Amino acid sequence: MKAWEATIRKTQQAKKQASNIFGSAHVAHVDYDDTNQNEVHAAGEVYNAERYLSNGDYYTGNWLDNFPHGFGKYWWTDGCMYVGDWFRGKTMGRGTFSWPSGATYDGEFKSGYMDGEGTYMGPNGDTYRGQWIMNLKHGQGVKEYKNGDKYDGEWCRGLQEGDGKYKWKYGSYYDGDWKNGLMCGKGKLVFYDENMYEGEWEDGLPKGNGTFKYADGSSYNGNWSKDPEEQNLTFSPSHDSDVEHDPKEVYHVYLKDCIISPQDKVPILPSQKKLAIWRSSKGSEPSVRPRRMSVDGRLDGNKELSRMRMLDEAERTMKSRDDASLSSSSCNSEGSPIKLPKVVKKQGETISKGHKNYELMLNLQLGIRHSVGRPGPMPSLDLKSSAFNPKEKVWTRFPPEGSKYTPPHQSCEFRWKDYCPLVFRTLRMLFKVDAADYMLSICGNDALRELSSPGKSGSFFYLTHDDRYMIKTIKKTEVKAILRMLSAYYNHFRSFEHTLLTKFYGLHCVKLIGAAQKKVRFIIMGNLFCTNHVIHRRFDLKGSSLGRLTDKPESEIQSTTILKDLDLKFMFRLDKAWIQEFRRQIDRDCDFLEQERIMDYSLLVGLHFKDTNVSELGTSTDNGGTDDSTYQVPEPEGSKLGISMHSRVERMERKNELELLGEPTGVFYDVVMFFGIIDILQDYDITKKLEHAYKSFQYDPTSISAVDPRLYSRRFRDFILKVFLEDM
Repeated sequence: MKAWEATIRKTQQAKKQASNIFGSAHVAHVDYDDTNQNEVHAAGEVYNAERYLSNGDYYTGNWLDNFPHGFGKYWWTDGCMYVGDWFRGKTMGRGTFSWPSGATYDGEFKSGYMDGEGTYMGPNGDTYRGQWIMNLKHGQGVKEYKNGDKYDGEWCRGLQEGDGKYKWKYGSYYDGDWKNGLMCGKGKLVFYDENMYEGEWEDGLPKGNGTFKYADGSSYNGNWSKDPEEQNLTFSPSHDSDVEHDPKEVYHVYLKDCIISPQDKVPILPSQKKLAIWRSSKGSEPSVRPRRMSVDGRLDGNKELSRMRMLDEAERTMKSRDDASLSSSSCNSEGSPIKLPKVVKKQGETISKGHKNYELMLNLQLGIRHSVGRPGPMPSLDLKSSAFNPKEKVWTRFPPEGSKYTPPHQSCEFRWKDYCPLVFRTLRMLFKVDAADYMLSICGNDALRELSSPGKSGSFFYLTHDDRYMIKTIKKTEVKAILRMLSAYYNHFRSFEHTLLTKFYGLHCVKLIGAAQKKVRFIIMGNLFCTNHVIHRRFDLKGSSLGRLTDKPESEIQSTTILKDLDLKFMFRLDKAWIQEFRRQIDRDCDFLEQERIMDYSLLVGLHFKDTNVSELGTSTDNGGTDDSTYQVPEPEGSKLGISMHSRVERMERKNELELLGEPTGVFYDVVMFFGIIDILQDYDITKKLEHAYKSFQYDPTSISAVDPRLYSRRFRDFILKVFLEDM
């Protein structure tokens, strides 16, 4: 392998020397295939090729229509190398990927990812053999650490999770349940000196009911905890020994050396390595040049051709090199290049002094700071039923001059109401929200942003400066709905960590003092699209067809436009492990909403198209113009259901514009997906019943949005499970 790399370097050095000797006029020909530059190949023909690429990369192997296809070797200038199977520019099949650090992966690939059976040997000597999904250890696998430790068991998204056995180099071993890389659940740890703990674990430590048996036959049985005040243990002495052991030794002595070795960190993943796709500046392969599509599937090859004709020879050479930075997904069958904006202007209008809602924003920030900063007991996840009582609310008066409990302020006098404060404080703890960060997001020096227009319900939306939280004004009926189902909502989130329901962080009311006596009720939610990725397309999906088409013409659709069911032109492809979890969770969430008599909710989906050129759409950017550079963001190390999921979408075509579902076309795009269920506060009350009755006279009752919760749930999940499919 090293000899081969040395040959490549010598060849490239010779080319550089030749360029210096013959002058810059010959530099453009460095992109040519030296061995086959006079051969002409038909479209669809697979042949052997050798490619020296303008950025210094090198490829040798089978070739098809400007992409590696078959068996081949690709060497990047940073020292990374892949040897194995390709499919239209993507690593697909069996292969070996090596890093300059000495790390290697030998196994199966899918769409550029380590996916399937494979063996990874890290630079530090750690070795993992087992199942992979999208670059992460997932499934059954064995990891042998350099220090002599070994884990044999189940993995989930890169961490030990499920049933597994971990053996330390000095002889101790744990056999039982795991979660997030730690001993959690039920399990047994046998120490090298024959002492043993068997029982419940939490976050890598004994927690709950269990028994510690000493080698001399004595034991402690009962409730274990690292906090001595929470322990409730019974000591059973041995018949052969009257020594009474100290249970604190279990945590401070016996478990001291039972440390789980950290996971290896890969500096760059195979799916992040981009291909400098070869393209002849002479146009020797015009018949196989890939056609381009916009995100909506409109062919723009003629536009690109007309632009090319306007360039002189030197500019065409530079253009061909710039185009060479397309990613491995840029081919017809696996996703045509997509033209999208590089920078999207932040949504909403900043609420500054003079804005009609400026004082309302100040009132909200003052109230939140007071509510969250108010001292109170540390909440427990096991709440009493009284905490969920709708009458459980706290009123606070905010005079401008201040009071014993409130600071002076520059806004008008108002009263502030907290609904079920202990429940929402506990929810924030359950969602792992730091109180200081929460206050900083909402109440910091940066102002909130108001979205340009209210929603269909008449509610206004506000975004925090960091896009983490969305604040929505709601009606009294919606307040009643959430208070009615708050206990079930709380238990649902405790039971299902992958639930797709909107996360609620607080429920409040501002009552202005004076003649108006105006009340404004707020709910604070998580923003599903809080990400560094640009969300290029947004869809609000209900599974109904009546009124579910955007009234904007194609030319006015921006990346912030919320598209609807009949605007949808994609099917969403999730990995096998994810699609199974997705289907289970959709069923659980729909069952919950049906039981709570909720309807009219939606699945909000956001798509970030990866590795796209951005010069064609002309969408407005922050500087008011267009940007011709390529938008790239770093890929996260992992993802969770509905958040930053690296997957694919497939274009679909409708025969009839009023059909909810079309036929798949076989054209794919690599995307990062975000999705969740929103608008879950609509009761099927008398208003919705009347709306259903009225519209049923004019339209098909099954096509309208306002229907009985049972029918709505069935229709919603049927549609969603038809557009979310297993990736092929």
